[in-house]
Amino acid sequence: MSKWEEWKQSLGDSRPWHLLDPEKIIEDQSVVDYRMSICNSCEFFKPVTKQCKKCGCIMTFKTKLSNAGCPIGKWPKHES
Repeated sequence: MSKWEEWKQSLGDSRPWHLLDPEKIIEDQSVVDYRMSICNSCEFFKPVTKQCKKCGCIMTFKTKLSNAGCPIGKWPKHES
């Protein structure tokens, strides 16, 4: 598998444009805060840019998406 394919697979079901879809956003701030607390203590988190070294996503945005999950399984997709 190419590096490009590995990266696309690490994104899971979330895509950056999902931030523009109100149905994809998690309304519950406690879920967003929980996810960010996990990211903030993760060895793959870059605090300066708020990015994940595994998927390259900006986590302050990705943690708000209902269909997003951690690429290494530290937090799951939101279950409604």
